[in-house]
Amino acid sequence: MTTESINLQNLEHYLHSRLPDYPGPTSLEKFNSGQSNPTYLLQSGQHHYVLRRKPPGVLLASAHAVDREFRLLSALHGSTVPVARPWLLCRDEAVIGSMFYLMSYEPGDIFWDPALPEISKHQRQDYYHALIDTLAALHDLDYVALGLQDFGKPGSYYERQLTRWTAQYEASATHEIPAMNQLITWLHQALPADDGQCSLIHGDYRLDNVIFHPGEARIKAVLDWELATLGHPLADLAYYCMALRLPGNDQIRGLGGQHRTALGIPEEEALIQRYCTARGLDQVSHWEFCMAFSFFRLAAILQGVYKRGLDGNASNERAIRMGGMVEPLAEMAIASL
Repeated sequence: MTTESINLQNLEHYLHSRLPDYPGPTSLEKFNSGQSNPTYLLQSGQHHYVLRRKPPGVLLASAHAVDREFRLLSALHGSTVPVARPWLLCRDEAVIGSMFYLMSYEPGDIFWDPALPEISKHQRQDYYHALIDTLAALHDLDYVALGLQDFGKPGSYYERQLTRWTAQYEASATHEIPAMNQLITWLHQALPADDGQCSLIHGDYRLDNVIFHPGEARIKAVLDWELATLGHPLADLAYYCMALRLPGNDQIRGLGGQHRTALGIPEEEALIQRYCTARGLDQVSHWEFCMAFSFFRLAAILQGVYKRGLDGNASNERAIRMGGMVEPLAEMAIASL
């Protein structure tokens, strides 16, 4: 899909009618990142916005809910968790062909390589600490006070998610992957009893989904809230720590096999301890299951991206190459059990 699929005249007319003092004219440039919901830099005079839309085509049920993202941004804006300012939500698909929302453009530093080659060795720990501290702040938010008590179903998070992502994986499967079948079986058998923990969780918390203040180890905005819900906070922590174990390749950048101490990057145990300290926890439980589930869910997500690429509905040309990562991820999870 390209920027040309958006009718700029329709968009400009709509924005003039909804945003006070909208200057116009409008120009759009699609960001290269983003596998799920196509995202664009919108410029009008000296004003900059970010437009995030639902992709066209036949989509999996409950996926690409940009209206949920907008609702969450509206609730979080001004809280202890930094996010872009939400401007407006357009449900009228006639404007650009699908639902979209507009948020503020937040210039800053985005890093793609978890080794942080752009940052000096003695500063890298500060960036990792900022990520953990922000995640802990998110999990400590009172989601009821934010009006998000119906943003998900509290309790039995892993049981429901395992059912959901198994179904999503099966719906997008293109061929048999024995390692995925084995992993799904193990997860169902090892599913821990619900411990009652429930927080607002991001669902895709990783280095390249945050913007840092320029030149500072301070987070300016957390991005990409499509998978956010009410759930078990350790799911976010495990998903984030997964980057320490993932191998580095053209599709996914991880720190697997690298000497993290030499890089000045905290080890997994140190990050877990900082998180526990920030939230006043003694320890984490069922970590092996949490990590295995994170590998499984990422594999299921990439299978869906790959399927959309085959169907011509993916928002990024890399989508078609994602299928090759599903089996290795499942095998990594099994090898760690």
